[in-house]
Amino acid sequence: MEKVLVINAHHRYQGYSPGNLNNTLVDVIADQMGSLGCELAFTHIEQHYDVDEEVNKHLWADIIIIQAPVFWCALPWQHKKYLEEVFNAGLAQQVFVSDDGRSTHDPSRQYGSGGKMQGKQVMLSLTWNAPGDAFSNAQHKMFKGRNVDDLFANLLSVYAFCAVTVLPSFSCLDVIKAPQIEKDIKRLKVQLKQLISLRRTNSESLSKGNQSEVVSSQAIFNH
Repeated sequence: MEKVLVINAHHRYQGYSPGNLNNTLVDVIADQMGSLGCELAFTHIEQHYDVDEEVNKHLWADIIIIQAPVFWCALPWQHKKYLEEVFNAGLAQQVFVSDDGRSTHDPSRQYGSGGKMQGKQVMLSLTWNAPGDAFSNAQHKMFKGRNVDDLFANLLSVYAFCAVTVLPSFSCLDVIKAPQIEKDIKRLKVQLKQLISLRRTNSESLSKGNQSEVVSSQAIFNH
């Protein structure tokens, strides 16, 4: 049974962003993962959290899903605060990461190779005002060919630094001017089902010693 931590990073702005869509998507994730036999834990950043408890939740979880709106091309500010507090505590306790991975005795060891969270996965689930044609489009003036994962590389590097595998993100696009929420929810359910199916298949392959049969999530997810 996979253990899934769902982090709701929405920040409410009265009259502009009440959080209905992100709360709905948290419920969708919970229902879908529950139906697939996963055990769930939740954090709603805006409703208070305990730093040490969040460290323990990250250590408990196999999969971490961050549900958030994109405000001004970034996640809400409170998520950055949460991330720094929790990961600094994980560093201080030497449970997320030992150090930056480098060694004066072994120059081949690279920066970012000191993580202790191998086997865990992290996924962003985002809501955007931006439309689909703004991404992976070299002709678009805003993002200049970058995709969603490119734009959030800095955030995801925090997890990668601790040896967490970064999964392809999920996005609901154009949610203000041309929303397609029912289709988005169907896509999200499919992606979550693929994630669990692939994780279980890979786990079975590894248990049999068939390393060559392990498939990367990048190979099957469409986003």
